[in-house]
Amino acid sequence: MGVEIERKFLVNESKWIKIEKLQGNYYKQGYLLADPNKTIRIRLTDSNGYLTIKGKTQGASRPEFEYAIPKEDAQQLLEQFSIFSLTKIRYRIAFKNKVWEVDEFLGDNSGLLIAEIELTHETEQFEIPDWVGKEVTGEAKYYNSNLSKHPYKNW
Repeated sequence: MGVEIERKFLVNESKWIKIEKLQGNYYKQGYLLADPNKTIRIRLTDSNGYLTIKGKTQGASRPEFEYAIPKEDAQQLLEQFSIFSLTKIRYRIAFKNKVWEVDEFLGDNSGLLIAEIELTHETEQFEIPDWVGKEVTGEAKYYNSNLSKHPYKNW
């Protein structure tokens, strides 16, 4: 079984805009199932499609299974079966031997920036860049599946 161990943080926008970064990747993701105990997500990037199944989060960990699917299939699943969706630009930033993924949300979630770091175990130590702010790991309102149903603009 795959396990995702991930911590999430808000991003300080005034510091974020000053750092050098490569061009981000556009993501559209939709949910076939968005339940607190499990989610089934379709993700479409510029070049690929993915089907991801995630279980209930406990601490910073949850079961995760992700499979590459044809881009055309992902597009069709999003159009015909997605009940909620969101769009974002994802940036990958290397910092102190770790990779941070920063999501700049678009559409109804515009203005929200969230940084994620994947770990090998829940107690793994890592350094936090100065553009990373408050930790929001475990705060359900920041889960992408919740943002697709209850967007940031309505908070």
